[in-house]
Amino acid sequence: MEFPLLSTILIAPLVAAFALCFVPKDDREMIRRVAASATIFMLCLTVYAFFNFDTLEGGVQFAEKIPWVADLGVCYSVGVDGISMPLLLLVGVIGISAVYTSWNTEKRPKEFFILLLLLIAGVTGTFIARDLFLFLLSYELFVIPVFIMVLVWGSTKRLPKEFVAMKFIVFLLMGSAFMLVGVVLLYVNAYPAGERTFDFDALRLAGEMGRFSDSFQISTFPLLLLGFGSLLSMFPFHSWSPDGHAAAPTAVSMIHAGILKKLGAYGLIRVGVLLLPVGAKYWSPLIVTTAVMGVLYAAYIVMAQKDLKYIIGYSSVSHMGYILLGIMTLNATSVSGAVANMVAHGMMTALFFSQIGYIYERTHLRSIPELRGLAHYMPHLTIGFMLAGMTSLGLPGLIEFLPEFTIFVGTFGVYPVQALIAIFVIVFTALYVLRLLATLLFGPKDEKYAEIPDEQGASMVPLIVLGVFIVGFGLFPSLLMNVIDCGIEPLAPVFEQIANAPTMMGGVR
Repeated sequence: MEFPLLSTILIAPLVAAFALCFVPKDDREMIRRVAASATIFMLCLTVYAFFNFDTLEGGVQFAEKIPWVADLGVCYSVGVDGISMPLLLLVGVIGISAVYTSWNTEKRPKEFFILLLLLIAGVTGTFIARDLFLFLLSYELFVIPVFIMVLVWGSTKRLPKEFVAMKFIVFLLMGSAFMLVGVVLLYVNAYPAGERTFDFDALRLAGEMGRFSDSFQISTFPLLLLGFGSLLSMFPFHSWSPDGHAAAPTAVSMIHAGILKKLGAYGLIRVGVLLLPVGAKYWSPLIVTTAVMGVLYAAYIVMAQKDLKYIIGYSSVSHMGYILLGIMTLNATSVSGAVANMVAHGMMTALFFSQIGYIYERTHLRSIPELRGLAHYMPHLTIGFMLAGMTSLGLPGLIEFLPEFTIFVGTFGVYPVQALIAIFVIVFTALYVLRLLATLLFGPKDEKYAEIPDEQGASMVPLIVLGVFIVGFGLFPSLLMNVIDCGIEPLAPVFEQIANAPTMMGGVR
C-alpha cells in the first residue's frame, strides 16, 4: 500500500489544531512551535510531491479513494493533476509564510493559530479533492474561520471590522448558495437514481455521454459562475474583497488574496468549464468583457488609494481579472497561463501583505503620506517590497512575467480588442506600483523610523520562502509550466469541442 501523501498533508494542520487545544493559552512559544511544525511538515511533503510529479505520465497522481456515503455516491477521493498540483504547492508556501508572519500575535494566540490551521486545512482539501461533495465540504470550511478572525483580530480605519466581516460572509454565502444549486443540478442530471456519483471524472464522462444538454449547460453555468466568481472577486461582485483585505489580520489577507481567490478560479475551471463546456462557450464573450472591465476599473481605483492594504486589495482585483480573462478565453494556451498566474499572483500578493503587516505591527500606520524613506533604515523590508513590486509589474526573470504573457498570447487570437485593453492596463499598474515604492521606500529620511528594527528572525521567513519560489520559478519557468501543461494537455478535446461549437451572438446555438 502506497503512503497516503495527500491525506497526510491534509491531516497535518488538523492534527496540529487539535493538539493546540491542549496547550496552555499562556505558553506562546509552544503554540507557535506546534503551528510552525505543522506548516513546515506540510511544505516539505508538498515540495516532495511537486518535484516527484511525473509530467510524462500526467493524469491524476498520488490518488486515494475510499467509499464514504455509498447511498449518495460520495467517496473520500483525493489526487492531484497538473492543474491542482501547483496550487497545492501554493498553499504550502503561503501557509508557512502566514504562520511566521503572525509570530508575534499577542491577542489570544492559541485561538488565532487554531483558526489559521483550520483555514489552511480547508483550502488544502479543495485543491486535492476529486469528489465534488468533498470539494464542497472543504470549500465551506474556510468561511467561518475567516469570519471569526476578521471579527476578533481585524483592524480598519475606514469601516468597522464588524461590518466588513458581515459583508464578507454575506457575499460568499450568497455565492455559495448559487453554486450549491448548480452542483445539485449536475448531480441529479448526470446519472439516473441508483447510479449517483460526485466523482469529477464520472461527471465529465456523463457530459461526454450527452447527459447535460446544451440548454441545461447554458442555464446552469451562470449559477456556478456567480458562486465561484464572487470568491475570485469578479467585477462587479468584488466590493467585499478590498474591504476584507483592509480589515483582516495580515495572515488572513495573505491567504485571502493568495489562495482563496485562486480557489474560486480553480473551481470555475474544474466544475464550470470542464463539466459545462457549451455553457462556458455561450457566456464567454460577456464574461471576457466583464473581466477586462474589472481589470481596467480596479487599476484606475488603485490610483486614488493611499492605504497600503487597499492598494494591494484593488490591485489584486485587477490581477484576478487577467486570470478570469485567461480562463474564459477557453483555449489551452490562455488557461495554462491563467493557472500559472494563479500561482504567481498568489505568491506576489502574499509577500506584499507580509511586508505591509510588518510595518503596521510596528508603526500602526498604513497610509503612504505618513510612511516614507524606509529604505534608509530597513534594507530587508526594502528587498521584500521591491521583489513584490517588480513581480507585480511582470519583470522578466520573476514568476509573473511568463504567465501574463501566455494569457495575452492565448487571448489575442480570440478576443483581440479585449486583449489590447488588458495589455494597456499594465501602464496603470506601473504607475501605482512605482509611486508606492518611490514614496514608501525612497522618499526623504524621517528620523522617527530610525528606531524601528528591520526584519529579522521569524519575520524573515516569509521573505525567504516566498522569494525563493518567486525568483526560482521566474528564472526556471519550465519547472512550473511543464507541470501545468501536462494537466492542460488531456483537456484538449474539451477545448476542441468548445472551439467547434456553432455560435450565434457569441454563444452556442
